[in-house]
Amino acid sequence: MTKTPKGRALGNALRQARQEQNLTLREFATQLGRDPGVLSRWETGDRTPKPEQVAQILTSLGVNGDRYEEIVDLAYGADDSNWVATTLPAQRQQLAAFIDFEQNATKILEVSPLLIPGLLQTNDYVRAAMTAARVPASELASRVAVRIGRREVITCDRPTPFTALIGEAAIRQLLGGRKVMIEQLRYLLEMARRPNVDLRIFRFDSSWHPALAGQFHLIETTDSTIVHLENLKSALFLHEDSDVRTYRLAAEKVLDVSMNQAESAKLIRYIVKNMEKDSEC
Repeated sequence: MTKTPKGRALGNALRQARQEQNLTLREFATQLGRDPGVLSRWETGDRTPKPEQVAQILTSLGVNGDRYEEIVDLAYGADDSNWVATTLPAQRQQLAAFIDFEQNATKILEVSPLLIPGLLQTNDYVRAAMTAARVPASELASRVAVRIGRREVITCDRPTPFTALIGEAAIRQLLGGRKVMIEQLRYLLEMARRPNVDLRIFRFDSSWHPALAGQFHLIETTDSTIVHLENLKSALFLHEDSDVRTYRLAAEKVLDVSMNQAESAKLIRYIVKNMEKDSEC
């Protein structure tokens, strides 16, 4: 059975709960009276426990309340081809799974027609976007910190290769105002000089391409490739080969209509220069 994103997320949640109690896999298997090999496959997502088995594990580990309900909920439909998150708890679970995929990625590609990709956003850009989206003030600081922390995957000592295909609209939109955008665009130029970052812009005057249908991620790990899509009210993981193939072809088509790296940097510098002139007026 193919490992699913939701099954992997369930396994990660079970492993984290066990590790918080400082129990080894073998110790906990003995406590539960189960084969440690079975528990290991549940924690890696190679096999999916039934909801009642998840409940037994969490009860034994002293997990309760909202966290208990959210982890048990992961067991329902964990083997399904698609993982759709429409509620806030499900979206939090998916975000945790998405970050796990990013941290373990061997290659990341993002097509982003309207916004600067998350891995390339400055602190002020993140804050401006989340404030405009009316993220509750009580959650703002933690959510900004999570977004900023994600950058490490492309800035660490052994960074992940990252291809960012960005729409011209994203680099012209005055999100947060001119000062924020000038800083953001300068940061794009800085990041584009990194050998692991391939940053390309697709212009307004390009022909039809799949990015016109919306943003998407392709994340490759050593054992799987997933597609992540999101909109205002929901998010979706795809992992079936046919779906991944469709989005690989879509990414290739967007790449075909995008400018090369040098041309992209030149356009960004041109926009920065014009924004700076407007700021002086």
